[in-house]
Amino acid sequence: MSEILLPVVVIGLVVAVVIRRFRGEPLTARDLFVAPVVLVGIGAYGLIKDVRPEGADLAWVVAGAVAGLLLGAVRGLTPRLFARDGHLWQRYTVWTLLVWVGSVVVNFGIGALATAAGTPEQVRPMGLSIGIGLLGEAVALGLRARAMGVPFAPEEEGSVLDRLIGRSSSDIGGTRSSALGDRRDRAGSRDGGSRRTWP
Repeated sequence: MSEILLPVVVIGLVVAVVIRRFRGEPLTARDLFVAPVVLVGIGAYGLIKDVRPEGADLAWVVAGAVAGLLLGAVRGLTPRLFARDGHLWQRYTVWTLLVWVGSVVVNFGIGALATAAGTPEQVRPMGLSIGIGLLGEAVALGLRARAMGVPFAPEEEGSVLDRLIGRSSSDIGGTRSSALGDRRDRAGSRDGGSRRTWP
């Protein structure tokens, strides 16, 4: 079930990101880099742990990664970057869509060649391929943003990631407070037991 669900979730997230960026959105460092790094990390971890490609299989992985990174970098040159309210905004263009389509075609071609060469499909995880492309796009956009000299947009408060971080922090803080309280209670019990009550 997870093998079917994961690609569906990844595709759904990518489609949502593309639609949002076509409408135009503030460009934040978190939105730019977190998703690619997470996808690449998950894909690489699964590849190393479960597949462990060697020889020709590893060569196809490297070829796909290089192609994805380069196509992602080209795609990062196509969005429109502009300043609004003193911060960076981005909007995808028709050229961005064309490069997306070209990236899909190239990746499909590399996958077909790899399959014809006997490389199993597990060596080319979808999440890793998409993450590498987004990483190349993020690097190109980051360099363009730096050249413009306009700061990234501030992070939105109350985002899902913020809530997760806040919840984790509160859980850790609550655990520490509870542990500290338990220690004080035990210390108080020992002190109370060892003291004498004088008349």
